[in-house]
Amino acid sequence: MDLTEFIWMMVGFVLTLVIFSYLLGDNVLFRLGSYLFVGVTAGYVATVVIYQVLWPRIVIPLVNGTASEKLIAAVPLLLGILLLFKLSPRLSSVGSVPMGYLVGIGAALTITGAVFGTIFGQVNGAISSFDLQNGTGQTTGGPVFKLLEALLILIGTITTLVYFNFTGRAKSGEEPQRPHWMEGLSKIGQVFIAITFGALYAGVFLASIAALVNRLDFIKDVVQQLAAL
Repeated sequence: MDLTEFIWMMVGFVLTLVIFSYLLGDNVLFRLGSYLFVGVTAGYVATVVIYQVLWPRIVIPLVNGTASEKLIAAVPLLLGILLLFKLSPRLSSVGSVPMGYLVGIGAALTITGAVFGTIFGQVNGAISSFDLQNGTGQTTGGPVFKLLEALLILIGTITTLVYFNFTGRAKSGEEPQRPHWMEGLSKIGQVFIAITFGALYAGVFLASIAALVNRLDFIKDVVQQLAAL
């Protein structure tokens, strides 16, 4: 191991111990490590934005681009300058234009992603699971097992959508209520939702355990290497 590798190994070792010091309670070392992590992350993001967004897509087109490229690059530059006015309480209204543009673009991307990436994808997945000959599932059972799996996916999809349907008819003098059959389907959908959240939580927990084991193994290796010196 050369000197550079040894220095970076010790830096990682010290920072790992600093983060683990939170087990003893909130302390100065843990806060220092947290601030260092936030600062490094902010510096990395700023560097990526400068060299992969601002420089190649705004600065270079404005300097060496054609007239149309300069016009296209000037629009985000102008919006970015107007957005800086949000820092001033007196001139914050000027920054409402780029802020509204960002919110509108973000909402459009979110809705488009939800429709084409989630809803259509879920519908296509529920339909394609009934293709017993050329299905895309990873099951190894026979056609009967695949059919049961497809029915389970379809039931889960429908009942989950029913659970998020909160409309109901109101009778005279009573609160709006959903039909009894819809309430029954929503209960089944609630079970599927609980299973999904449980699986997601288990995945996050296992990933955290894997990261913890990796750090403990790193500490063990560093201690062994220091003892061998």
